[in-house]
Amino acid sequence: MNKSAAVVAIALAFTTYAQAESKKSWDSTFRLLKGEYLIYGGTLGEAQQPTGNDRKVSLKVTGQVAKDMFDSMYPDEKVTCTDVEGYRERRKGEVFCTYDRQDGYACYFGFDLRTGRSIGGASC
Repeated sequence: MNKSAAVVAIALAFTTYAQAESKKSWDSTFRLLKGEYLIYGGTLGEAQQPTGNDRKVSLKVTGQVAKDMFDSMYPDEKVTCTDVEGYRERRKGEVFCTYDRQDGYACYFGFDLRTGRSIGGASC
C-alpha cells in the first residue's frame, strides 16, 4: 500500500468511527426536563386568576428538551417577535420555540384545562 492510500484509509476509518459515535441509539427512555408553568384564566396577554370554568396552563421548557424541540421544528420564522441580533424563532401549530444567545432555548405550549384542547403557551 502506498503512502497516500494509507492516509486515505486512515481518514476513512476515523470518519466512520466519528459517524458511528454521533449516531447514538434511541432508547425510548423518558428524560427529565426543566421548565415552568402558569395556570391562568382569560388570555395570555391579559392573564387573570383562573376560575372553575376558565382554567388554562402555559408550559415553558428550557435546556436540552427545548433545544431538541427547536432543532426538530425548522425552518426559522422570517417574521419574529423581536429584532434582537441572534434571536431565532420557530413555530409549528400551537408550539412556539425561541433561541437567543443570552437565554438559550425555550419552548412554550399550553392546554385549556376545561376542554383538553391544545392552545398557545406564549405570545409576542
